Amino acid sequence: MTIRCQWAESNDLMRAYHDTEWGVPQHDPRMLWEMLMLEGFQAGLSWQVILNKRAAFRAAFAGFDPAAVAAFGDADVERLMADAGIVRARAKILATIRGAQIYLEMGASGFHDFCWGFTGGKPVVSDGTQWLATTPLSERISKEMKRRGFKFVGPTIVYAWMQAVGIVEDHQRDCFRR
Repeated sequence: MTIRCQWAESNDLMRAYHDTEWGVPQHDPRMLWEMLMLEGFQAGLSWQVILNKRAAFRAAFAGFDPAAVAAFGDADVERLMADAGIVRARAKILATIRGAQIYLEMGASGFHDFCWGFTGGKPVVSDGTQWLATTPLSERISKEMKRRGFKFVGPTIVYAWMQAVGIVEDHQRDCFRR
């Protein structure tokens, strides 16, 4: 019997996400940005909702190509607001467009280095026994992201993103992925 983090046992989609993606150190700058944007859309919802809609999000946001998303205008915002396949929240859509612009301003390598610079390029390994929503590190990263103009990057969202992209290794102590 495979033991995995308890949160991942609810269904096949969550198990597959956990087993293949969650907590794996991600170094592709575009994917780091995509996951940050998706975590922002998740605010107030469950991650299950976002996973169920991820393909639609990717289609709606040009495969999360930052250059394409950064060029979105009013017509694109209205198109996205009418897209039942995604979470239709104007503030989150506008935050994603602005997030793409910030990503481009930083450059791909700059964004990568920013994301991993807080931990010296290595994952922070938890003890696998506590379930935190925020940490002093997620608070610091959140503050810096907000200073740069990112939206929907509060400390809880940032911590969930850090877990998802492997900046924090937070699998349960007995999980096979630990």
